[in-house]
Amino acid sequence: MAELLRVGVVGVGYLGRFHALIYSRMQGVDLVGVVDTDPSTAQRVAAECGCAALETHEPLLERADAISIVVPTTAHLSVARPFLERGIHMLMEKPVAATVAEARELVGLAQRSGATLQIGHLERFNAGVMALAERISRPRFVEAHRMGTFVPRATDVDVISDLMIHDIDIILSLVDAEIISIAAAGTPVLTAHIDIANARIEFANGAVANVIASRVSDRKSRRIRVFEENRYEALDFIEQRLDTAYTRPQAGSEWPEIVREQVQVEPVKPLDTELAAFVQCVRTGARPLVDGHAGLKALDVALRVKEKVLAR
Repeated sequence: MAELLRVGVVGVGYLGRFHALIYSRMQGVDLVGVVDTDPSTAQRVAAECGCAALETHEPLLERADAISIVVPTTAHLSVARPFLERGIHMLMEKPVAATVAEARELVGLAQRSGATLQIGHLERFNAGVMALAERISRPRFVEAHRMGTFVPRATDVDVISDLMIHDIDIILSLVDAEIISIAAAGTPVLTAHIDIANARIEFANGAVANVIASRVSDRKSRRIRVFEENRYEALDFIEQRLDTAYTRPQAGSEWPEIVREQVQVEPVKPLDTELAAFVQCVRTGARPLVDGHAGLKALDVALRVKEKVLAR
């Protein structure tokens, strides 16, 4: 690989445009081209980023060392396959695929060719989530609320695949145990898909997670609370604030003292951090924080939640 990492972006709509812009100003990276099904979109983003606008993704098979795939989930496998077969490193936006079978094929393609496969679960690069993960050792109960107002842009998928999967991925990264039970409920409200959902996930080690996601709320809210023995952590994603409570022995008392603290997290730009981590993994061969297996696991749980909702 040349010292200058050649990168391309396939799909430069709302999110893909940001991928291209970040790569275009990243040191040691050469954004060699962008592709979109709408040629005018590709040309506009290419002009912003100072790179080539390509009509198809085929030229990137020869020009790119690494690629961001930011296309509709149903197209992930067909678009990704030729890149992974050539060993081209890939950041695939979440969810990893439309089905578990397709996700397994993507992971297998990457393993056989030696390509780095990172899945774009952006919230893992949220500074608050990273701080929370460092402070938690053995979660017993997790409660996650991800509420948003209605945005027409994402109505081609349900709220589980769109929003809840973020918290599913975070919870799976915190709880090191197999899932033994999932119960879920939800309903369409404004679209033909599930717009609000609740899931209860039980793990073999006794941990329980209660997850709620809505895209029909009157205000945006992102919070996760984690309880373990003698400790409680609550993260406000938007405010980037951790509220902590823990116990310590109290002389002369039957009950421990409850100590409360508030930690202000130094914010970072999650997408910038995620793309920088991807480039670093490509350069060093390190395993991504959210690799293909993690993306597959989150997808599997999200689809099981959806099945439970539809079966009611």
